[in-house]
Parts: sequence; structure tokens; C-alpha cells
Amino acid sequence: MNRRTFLTASIAASAAVLLSACGFRLRGTDSLPTLPPLSLEGDTNSAVAQQVAARLQQLGTQVTADAPWRVTLGTPALIERRLGGDGRASREHELTLSTSLSVQERASNAYHINNATLTTSTRIRVSDDDLLNRETLMMEAEQTLARQLSQQIIERLAYIEGMQ
Repeated sequence: MNRRTFLTASIAASAAVLLSACGFRLRGTDSLPTLPPLSLEGDTNSAVAQQVAARLQQLGTQVTADAPWRVTLGTPALIERRLGGDGRASREHELTLSTSLSVQERASNAYHINNATLTTSTRIRVSDDDLLNRETLMMEAEQTLARQLSQQIIERLAYIEGMQ
């Protein structure tokens, strides 16, 4: 087993143990109400938009261009902040991913969410001396943030009054 596989498995196992210890439980798709047909607009090529589309498909939500509800996604912005001093080889990084979300009812042109900003962040420790491992860890963190942000979007959609 190579180092990358070992690190990935270790991180996943550690996260599972920590989350189970604090009482965290994943909610199933039954906890979210059924969504009406939606139209995805805006930056639909981003990783966040692709995650939203996949999650909507899993929930059985129809996504069509002429749907009665228009969901507009902004271009996700990733901000990386280095924490700690410059003299250390291993440094903690804070990654923050944010995007804007608008939800409009096509029939009345009424906005139920107008340009709301959704944000998620994480901290990771990487070694600036190991460039290959650094890039892998950063990419995995970005993918995790995209999944978290898409889940926030789905939850916001599920609880818009009058959408069901």
C-alpha cells in the first residue's frame, strides 16, 4: 500500500471515529422533502454545480430548462489562507469555498432566495516540501468543500416555503 492510499484511508477512518463519537449521523434522502422540477442556471460547469445536479438526480428531482423554479448558481470562489509562521516546513491551511444562490419562481418572477452567499471551510495541514502530496491533499479538500457546499444548496432548496 503506498503512502497516499494509507493517508487517505487513515484520514477517512479518523473522521468516521470522530464523527461517531460526537453523535453525528448522516441523514438519508427520506429527511428531505420532494422538490419540484428545477432549472439550473448560472455557472453550471463548476464542481459545485455538478454535485448539485447529481444530488438532485439522486433525490429524483427533474432538472429541465423550462422548469417552474429557476435556480441560479454563482461561480464558486476558493480562498486559501496560510496559518502559522513562515519558518515551518509543515503548515496549516484554511480553505474557504463560497458561491451565490438565487431561487426564482418562473410564473411570478418572485425571488425566494436572492443572491444569498453560502460558504463552507476546512483546515488541513500540509508540508510545503512534499509538492505531490500537497497537491493531492489540496485537491481532496476542494472536492470535499464542493460536496459540502452542494449539500447546503440542496438543504436550502428543500426548505423554501411554497416550493413543495
